[in-house]
Amino acid sequence: MHLVPADRAGHRTIDGHRVCEAIAAIGDTAHVRSWAERFSLLADPGRLALLLALHRTGPLAVTDLAVATGMRDPAVSQALRLLRTAGVVTGEKEGRVVRYRLVDADLRPLLDACAVDTPEHHEHSEHDAATG
Repeated sequence: MHLVPADRAGHRTIDGHRVCEAIAAIGDTAHVRSWAERFSLLADPGRLALLLALHRTGPLAVTDLAVATGMRDPAVSQALRLLRTAGVVTGEKEGRVVRYRLVDADLRPLLDACAVDTPEHHEHSEHDAATG
């Protein structure tokens, strides 16, 4: 039970070797916290809808995202501000228009798993499997 932290070393275990495997599987607590924060971003249906739209279509402006998601412009702006602060999206200004795009590559597989099952999605998945 070499992986058990000193503050838990005196606790009774049933399968000590599995406890060590579980500790190794959990890994660094900062990494776990980082992923928990990412999941909290995905836990809101509005933010998830925005991320799915950006993931599938690429850069979009606030008003276009509002139409696509059924959200109001201020709600979209507020959600994008949170996502931008978290480093998940970035905005690129073109004249007076700011288009947002997904920049957190680690979220892409999660968004793929959350995406609507469409024929287009199957085509991309089959193409990715054939070329990957």
